[in-house]
Amino acid sequence: MRLSRTLIAAIGLGATAPALAADNPLSVHVLDIQSGQPSPGIEVQLEKRTESGWESLATGITADSGRISALYPDDRDFTAGVYRVTFETGDWFAEHDTRTFFPEIPVPFEVTDPSQHYHIPLLLSPYGYSTYRGS
Repeated sequence: MRLSRTLIAAIGLGATAPALAADNPLSVHVLDIQSGQPSPGIEVQLEKRTESGWESLATGITADSGRISALYPDDRDFTAGVYRVTFETGDWFAEHDTRTFFPEIPVPFEVTDPSQHYHIPLLLSPYGYSTYRGS
C-alpha cells in the first residue's frame, strides 16, 4: 500500500520515511543552534512568485526531527521560478519563553532545474540565523 506524501506528513512519518519523500522536490530542516537540537513545531509556508505577486502553495509543520521532508504539493508540477519558504519562528520562540528579533524568516530561492531536489536548512537562534542550499 502506498501512502500519499500528504498523509505521511500529517501523521509525522516524513522524517522517518526518506525514501517516500524522495519523490518530493522540496524539503526543509530547522535546527536551534543555541541548544543544538532540532526545532519541531515551526510552521513553514511555501509560495511561488507570479506576475501578480506571491502565490501560496503549501504549509507544513516541522516534525520532531525539525524536518518537513515533502513540502511541495503533490498535485502540482515543480517548475522553474522563484519560490519562498517562510519560517514562522515567532510563535515557536514564544512557546519556549524566548524573545526573538525575527518573528518570521522568509527565504527566497530560485529553481533553475526542476529535476533536482531542493533542500532549505535553517540554523536558528533568537537573534540570528543562517541558511544555505542543502542536499
